[in-house]
Amino acid sequence: MTGSNAIDPSGVYRAMHAQMPTTLGSGAGPAPSAEATEPATEPYVSDTAPADADPAGFSAFYRDAWPSVARALAIALGDRDLAIDATDEAMARAYPRWGRIHSYDNPAGWVYRVGLNWARSHQRRLARRQAPERAEPVPPPVSDPEVREALMALPLKLRSVVVCRLLLDWSVADTAKALGVRPGTVQSRLHRAVQTLELSLEHLR
Repeated sequence: MTGSNAIDPSGVYRAMHAQMPTTLGSGAGPAPSAEATEPATEPYVSDTAPADADPAGFSAFYRDAWPSVARALAIALGDRDLAIDATDEAMARAYPRWGRIHSYDNPAGWVYRVGLNWARSHQRRLARRQAPERAEPVPPPVSDPEVREALMALPLKLRSVVVCRLLLDWSVADTAKALGVRPGTVQSRLHRAVQTLELSLEHLR
C-alpha cells in the first residue's frame, strides 16, 4: 500500500505506525525443514535445514515474513507468546503448501490469517478448559500505554484491520484476503476503527 496518510489524514496512522516494534526480541531463524509439521515454541522450528529442503524459495519468504507477521499478530492478539506460537504454526502449515501459496498476491496474508485463526481457536480451547490466567501476562509489543490501551479497546475484528492496513501497509484487497472478508468490509471496519482511535488519541493529531 502507498500513501497511507491519504486514507488517514487525522494522524492516527502516524501514531499507530510509530508503535510498530522493530523486533520481538528474537528474529526468525532457519525455515522449517520438510519434517517440521508441528509448531515450535520459539520463532524457528529447527537449527538447520537441509539445502534441498527449501521448496522454491520458502526459506527466503520465511525469514522476510516471519518478523512482520509475528509483530502484527502480537498487536492484534495482545499476547507476544501466543503470537510467536501462532506464527510458527502458520509457517509450519505453509511449508507443505508452498507450491500453491507462493503464487498468491500476498502469501504473508495467508500466514497471518491462519495464525490468527489458530490463536483464536487456541484461546477458545483454553477457555473451555478453564485454564488459570498467567500470573504475569505478557503485554502487547506497543510502547506507549495510551496507544496500547486504545488499540486493545478495539474489538479484534477492527484491531486486525488496523494492524493489516495501518501497520503492515497492506492493500484493501490483501487485507480482505488475509481476513476472509469483502474489501468493502475492510474499508468499513477501518473507518470505524480510525474514528474510535481518533477520539481516544485526539491529542496525537
